Amino acid sequence: MEESIRNISLPMTKEVACGLKLGEMVTVSGLLFTGRSRFHIRAIENDLYPPIDYEKINCFFHVGPVMRQEADGEWKVVSCEPTSSIRFERYGADVVRKFHLHTLIGKTTMGPATAQALKEVGGVYLSKIGLSGNALKGQVKKVHEVHFLEELGKTECTWIYEVDHFGPFFVAMDAYGNNYFEDLAKEAQSRMPEIEKSLGIPPGYDYTEVNA
Repeated sequence: MEESIRNISLPMTKEVACGLKLGEMVTVSGLLFTGRSRFHIRAIENDLYPPIDYEKINCFFHVGPVMRQEADGEWKVVSCEPTSSIRFERYGADVVRKFHLHTLIGKTTMGPATAQALKEVGGVYLSKIGLSGNALKGQVKKVHEVHFLEELGKTECTWIYEVDHFGPFFVAMDAYGNNYFEDLAKEAQSRMPEIEKSLGIPPGYDYTEVNA
């Protein structure tokens, strides 16, 4: 029987985050805020960030969405494909600590500094798997606010979304400093001798080094 996907109410608590297992599939429901490079840089280098209640809106979604304003002035999401979070590693840990974030959502992974910060505050990083921005847009029930729109534009500004069963995503970094992708790489490396033997590659074989 297929294991059910757990839905978590936002803001995620430290207790819930600490109970999530690496690789576990989840969806989230509640309020989140969006941002990309400019959010990270401005928040850390300039102490400039949207005036929202970060205790109530504590989930940071790494995305540069495609947005459309309707005739009545309401904003609608056209697409919200998560962006690669590793690009924000330089500022990621500081942002986690500054806003005491318990939930990050993005694509691929992040680095050891962010993993350490999540461990300190009790937070997790959720990564996309088999999702498209068009699929996710239907799970955004309402666009509540937008900050720095005129200054940064629709892609880099901060949106406040209300989402329902948003995802699913998997726990790529848990609240204990573990990284799913790092563990996967270590496992793959440990199996290389067995794989090479099955392919007839002798021990100590020197592979050609290609310089980019």
